[in-house]
Amino acid sequence: MHKKELLIGFAVGIIANTIGTLLYILLFSDLGITETFQAAIQQGHLGSLLALGAILNLVAFFLFLRIRRDNRAKGVLIATIITALVILYYKVF
Repeated sequence: MHKKELLIGFAVGIIANTIGTLLYILLFSDLGITETFQAAIQQGHLGSLLALGAILNLVAFFLFLRIRRDNRAKGVLIATIITALVILYYKVF
């Protein structure tokens, strides 16, 4: 049961990050989704784009804490940490 709750939280974290990134692109970019990703890669802003998408993880994290689903909140936190490590990788290499 413990691992299942963590996996659900992790999946919610990844999905929330993806939706947050796509929402940011759709609301604030004049280009399409693929063009925005290509421009972000070329200009070295992919990490910033992913970080802005991760803001939606805050909502999921605190929602799970509020309804006392601590293990799901831990899964969202793990997804956020993995996103941070991916951003660090893109910034360093």
